[in-house]
Amino acid sequence: MQKIIAGTVVLISITAVFVYGAIEIKFKEEEKYEEKKINKIIKLPEPSKKGKMSVEEAIQKRRSIRDYLDKPLTLKDISQILWAAQGITDPIRKFRAAPSAGATYPLEIYLVVKKGGVVNLSEGVYRYDPFTHSIELIKEGDFSYELYIACVNQEWVLKAPVKIVITAVYDRTTKRYGERGIRYVHMEAGHVGQNIYLQATALNLGTVAVGAFFDNMVEEIVNAKPNERALYVFPIGYRR
Repeated sequence: MQKIIAGTVVLISITAVFVYGAIEIKFKEEEKYEEKKINKIIKLPEPSKKGKMSVEEAIQKRRSIRDYLDKPLTLKDISQILWAAQGITDPIRKFRAAPSAGATYPLEIYLVVKKGGVVNLSEGVYRYDPFTHSIELIKEGDFSYELYIACVNQEWVLKAPVKIVITAVYDRTTKRYGERGIRYVHMEAGHVGQNIYLQATALNLGTVAVGAFFDNMVEEIVNAKPNERALYVFPIGYRR
């Protein structure tokens, strides 16, 4: 009987350790997101709705550019590119610059800014909010080198003054369309990518779509939530 009691006590103790450990891990995960919320929000300049270059000319000139001038971008440049990626184009229905299946909008846009990469903007990782056309600082510091390593040492990722990272929250689309929604999310990422290319071209900036990277490393750099998956990285700079 004593052996049975002793065994039960040991079992309860082991179970408690595992349960406590699981709770502790959960708390640490929650703390991770709380600790990194800095609450520094930068309202972006209003984007231009008319430009000097026609869409036909931008399509004609669009190329993948991997060599950039050592010149910072402006907040106006950032505003224009982020608006082209996911900005609100219909203030009533809240439709965005790129089409989305069922207007589910599964994509999140992050900006990784190198030290001195943008005039009057500190280095760090920012999340774009299309509803307020603003960016929120979520991590302070220059993470260009870390992103360069995560992107399997692609030199243009290191040298570009800014990088756009696109992640996807698949559930937003798949809960409506099921497994087919995965395809719709990838289609949408392609639409956004082309918008970034064309807007960069119109601004005399260069960019290139980067798909070779370690997903978990990129997600950690932008402090992505557990249900977000990295899809795209776009280094951007003034073209040579």
